[in-house]
Amino acid sequence: MQFPEHKTFAPYQAQPGEEYMNPAQLDHFRQILNQLKSELGEDIDRTVHTMQDEATVFADPNDRATQESDMSLELRNRDRERKMIKKIEDMLEKIDNGEYGFCDSCGIEIGLPRLEARPTATLCIDCKTLDEFRERQIAK
Repeated sequence: MQFPEHKTFAPYQAQPGEEYMNPAQLDHFRQILNQLKSELGEDIDRTVHTMQDEATVFADPNDRATQESDMSLELRNRDRERKMIKKIEDMLEKIDNGEYGFCDSCGIEIGLPRLEARPTATLCIDCKTLDEFRERQIAK
């Protein structure tokens, strides 16, 4: 799933010698994650209201099929967003536990630029690259 740009948050500018995942950095990412969660929740609510308003029974089978197809696509998108909200909640819990920003696989720092691009990243770039390589090998 593609993340919306967090336009209201400038990328965190680390100071020389600044400790990784200090309180200021954690607060920065907490704000980004909470904003993303809020935006996704609003999208889900909007979709529910739209689907309730547009629940029309069409006499033409083609119109009915188009409406069902559109609703199915919309529901799949909302399900992805619901899963993303769960992942965001997991990241907020990691912030609270002092585990945010470290690779789940090898334990090294994920890095501020990667977290700015994908605040829900759980793997460093090396482990993620290796993971994707394995996936491609299994798919063949």
